[in-house]
Order: sequence, then C-alpha cells, then structure tokens
Amino acid sequence: MNIRNARPEDLMNMQHCNLLCLPENYQMKYYFYHGLSWPQLSYIAEDENGKIVGYVLAKMEEDPDDVPHGHITSLAVKRSHRRLGLAQKLMDQASRAMIENFNAKYVSLHVRKSNRAALHLYSNTLKFQRHRLARARQGPVIRRERARETAEERAKS
Repeated sequence: MNIRNARPEDLMNMQHCNLLCLPENYQMKYYFYHGLSWPQLSYIAEDENGKIVGYVLAKMEEDPDDVPHGHITSLAVKRSHRRLGLAQKLMDQASRAMIENFNAKYVSLHVRKSNRAALHLYSNTLKFQRHRLARARQGPVIRRERARETAEERAKS
C-alpha cells in the first residue's frame, strides 16, 4: 500500500472512489478546484497495482476572521481496504501538509450524525472533538485543535 500526494490525473479515480464509498458526491469541477487551489493537501492510497483504494480531499478555509485552518472535504476508503489504517494515514498526511504549507492551527470537517462509523473514526481514533453544530444538512462540525498531532503522538497520550 502506498500513500502519496494526489496528482491531476488521479482526480477522476478519486471521484470514482467517492461514488463507490459515500452518499455525499461531488461534481468533477469540485475535485479540480481542490487539486488546482491546494495541490499539496490531497492524498491518495493506492494498492500494489497502482489502483486508488482511498483518498482525502482537503483545502484551507479562507476565513479572514479566524486563524489559518484546514478542512477535510472528503475522506473515503474502499470497503475492501478498510481497517488497515489507511484513513488515519491519509488524514495524518493531509494535516501535516496543512501545517507545513499553510501554518494551519486546526483541521475541521463535517460528518452526519447518522454516520456512526465515521464519528467513531474521527472521535475515538483520530481524536477530533465536536466543535459546533453546522447547518442541519451538514451535521456537526468536529475538529482537531492540534493539526500537527500524528498517529504516533496520539498513541502516547
């Protein structure tokens, strides 16, 4: 398994992975928007044959009234490759890139209240905390204050 920075030629396969894995789907132009605006923030997981089995689509929020912070737009891992730590590795890579490239102070994301598996991953494994409720359609906003904290650092605490 290989984790690497997403390239423009990966975007269509990232969208395909999204369509297979998630009910929240995006038009191709949204992938290009992320890929062209923040090329260093999105990552893919590929199998030994170079097929994309997971991805994280990330961006920086452009809120002048807040500290610099990143946002995870979408995270998906194909069912056949779940429980291998890929989501955690993808999230760690994106978070690290947000700090190194943009000095992000935290990372946020939206998750549906009904998505128990995702809530467990973000809250228990990745140590995100519920921050506030967003618009009803989006679900709660959860965030990890210390964007830099990686899996190794979380294991120590």
